[in-house]
Amino acid sequence: MNNNEKEIKVDKILQLVSFRLGNEEFGIDILNVNEILRIMDVTEIPNSPQCVEGIVSVRSKIIPVISTRLKLNMSKEEYTSDTRIIVVEIGKKTVGFIVDEVKEVIRIASEQTEAPPDIAVAGVDADYITAIAKFDERIVIILDLKKLIYKDELEMNLEAY
Repeated sequence: MNNNEKEIKVDKILQLVSFRLGNEEFGIDILNVNEILRIMDVTEIPNSPQCVEGIVSVRSKIIPVISTRLKLNMSKEEYTSDTRIIVVEIGKKTVGFIVDEVKEVIRIASEQTEAPPDIAVAGVDADYITAIAKFDERIVIILDLKKLIYKDELEMNLEAY
């Protein structure tokens, strides 16, 4: 085989912010993460969907905050000292997602991921899952932030912020 016939294989590396909800580990693309905040006072919004906890003010910017647990059909839990708000930006929208605990930034090769099944995983609607990562005896559910933000009624209710 000469140099012209060599196949160059370049694996795509994904960088994810991993976080915990209950006993499950999830990940989101680090490129969408603006910052991670300690839980703070959230101002409730009347007549908002159940998963919208309210709004917070961060450096004079109003950010809607979503309970990731409720959005993923999990039971609501009390906040702890580990609870965080992951502030993400998708398109022109900035939204905060409340999670039980932020774990770490992980780097995984695309070959360590597989397409999500057509059914719910860990009770999470398959529509919200981009992929499943398996590495180091861990399983990380990679979430689709666009669908978490834009699916269903949530998009209409976030337009005001």
